[in-house]
Amino acid sequence: MAMSLSNFLYAIAAFFHFFITANAATVTYDFNVTWVRANPDAQFERDVIGINNQWPLPPVTATVGDRLIVNVENQLGNEPVTIHWHGMYMNGTTDMDGAAGVSQCEIPPGGAFTYNFTIDQPGTYWYHSHVRGQYPDGLRGPLIIHDPDSPFADHYDEEIVLTLSDWYHDSMPNLLSSFISVTNPTGAEPVPQAALMNDTQNLTVSVEPGKTYMFRMVNMGAFAAQYVWFEGHTMQIVEVDGIYTEPADAEMLYITAAQRYSVLVTMKNDTSANFAINGAMDQDLFDAVPDGLQSNVTGWLVYDQANENPAPTLVDEYNWFDDFTLVPQDGEDLYDNVDYTVSLDLKMDNLGDGANYAFFNDITYVGPKVPTLYTALTTGDSATDAVVYGGNTNPFILEHNQVVEIILNNNDPGKHPFHLHGHAFQLAYRSDEEAGPYVGNATADYPAKPMRRDTVLVKPDGHIVLRFKSDNPGIWLFHCHIEWHVASGLIATMVEAPLLLQNSLSIPPSHYDTCRASNTPFEGNAAGNTVDFTDLTGENTSPAPLPAGFTAGGIVALVFSCLAAFLGMAVIGWYGIKPIGEAEMGSAERRVREAGVVEETRREVPK
Repeated sequence: MAMSLSNFLYAIAAFFHFFITANAATVTYDFNVTWVRANPDAQFERDVIGINNQWPLPPVTATVGDRLIVNVENQLGNEPVTIHWHGMYMNGTTDMDGAAGVSQCEIPPGGAFTYNFTIDQPGTYWYHSHVRGQYPDGLRGPLIIHDPDSPFADHYDEEIVLTLSDWYHDSMPNLLSSFISVTNPTGAEPVPQAALMNDTQNLTVSVEPGKTYMFRMVNMGAFAAQYVWFEGHTMQIVEVDGIYTEPADAEMLYITAAQRYSVLVTMKNDTSANFAINGAMDQDLFDAVPDGLQSNVTGWLVYDQANENPAPTLVDEYNWFDDFTLVPQDGEDLYDNVDYTVSLDLKMDNLGDGANYAFFNDITYVGPKVPTLYTALTTGDSATDAVVYGGNTNPFILEHNQVVEIILNNNDPGKHPFHLHGHAFQLAYRSDEEAGPYVGNATADYPAKPMRRDTVLVKPDGHIVLRFKSDNPGIWLFHCHIEWHVASGLIATMVEAPLLLQNSLSIPPSHYDTCRASNTPFEGNAAGNTVDFTDLTGENTSPAPLPAGFTAGGIVALVFSCLAAFLGMAVIGWYGIKPIGEAEMGSAERRVREAGVVEETRREVPK
């Protein structure tokens, strides 16, 4: 049989992937995932997820072309884990992407798993758990890929990694159970207790006058974007999400959860003062601002240890750099001649259990019984039928080497950072706030050489247009990177060239060992049916729709009415334990009067 052009090109890519792997250095890490105690904001000590009994987690570092091997042992005892290598395209190794229920089975307590892939892209990334809501409990750290051929290698003297995050005092399982609940019908996200910088507060960074430093900044937070600026210094942006950019000066950045920036900062030529590094959480995201919230975090550029570290200067307003104006350093043109359009309408709404969920196209994501990758590999020609992936995974089947356009309409008054696994996308268009849905009239404003990255913000009640090439066969999630919204279902699944994937990908036996250890099926459709791939009987599904006529406000009223009723019955039961005699009646009457009830009540008490 003659080989198709797409298969031939993929075979060539696989050959070069093998050639690079065979000639590269091998970097190995052993991750024993354990519970440790930590108190990063000096306000509350709690259990966090560490590695090798340490926390904060170490940076993983490698060089372009290296083979990275990470041996993971889950020693938590009570939770499964996986590791997602955020921003890594995983060309030819979609099975190493690390998303539980998508590209692998969960690593159960006591289980082990090895990630093994070749790195062919430079830049600033991070790694984190991709099991339901887990990484804010501590399982996240920087991933730095050095580039011997960086166009900016001669522009700076040293590198400094600077992470930003939000921090919760309660554990994620507890927070999630109260977040997705009938008692929270409006879907108000839990607000963090503090902001952190390098997983601490009051960070000091020793610097030398006249030197230029490249700060690799990563927002590893679960929820809050952060405004970031260096007092008295200008940043020069040279990389976003692993993509080199034409240098652009910025006084302040807005970094959403999961975004990364590399900036060059040149120090002053004297040591008479130290300067604050400021991080401030975007409180527009919070439904309410609780007492005691440490919304800002401060570090310092320390020119001289003998200098005082000054308090940060208050700002009147946040004027941040617009990343839409960035230009990729390689000058890649806007992809034209779109082959396939994915239209996604975002909303938040309630389902029949009274809880609030997130939806794309009226579907809230629910993980399948069989991880999606294994469905793609074991359903033969049916792998091109979206039905086999389940009714709640929001699957889109992409052919190989298409120009794919994602049009996302944010029908929600909140900001959302969206991330695509396996690709960097072009940001072709981003509307202003409250612009409403995309109507196809913005093409004249598309940039000729659009900024590329893998995580981008869509504004409240606005829309974005993204483009990428489906040149990486695999299973790739597209989701909001606010972890609360991931948990509540704001996910779509890109099933990219599944038939080509069947002919090119070989799953290591250890994958299936992990599935067996976690009692997860790994063949058939989303429901585990290996005979009739269109029969989804028994699949995982979302709660039933809300009955007609109910609203979030109605649910609130119903919930509190029920609570009041139960409280009332409890009071009646308490008083009914024994009859109220004449003496008790007097004290009861006094309590009624003291509670502010009018004297008329006294005459209604039976004699």
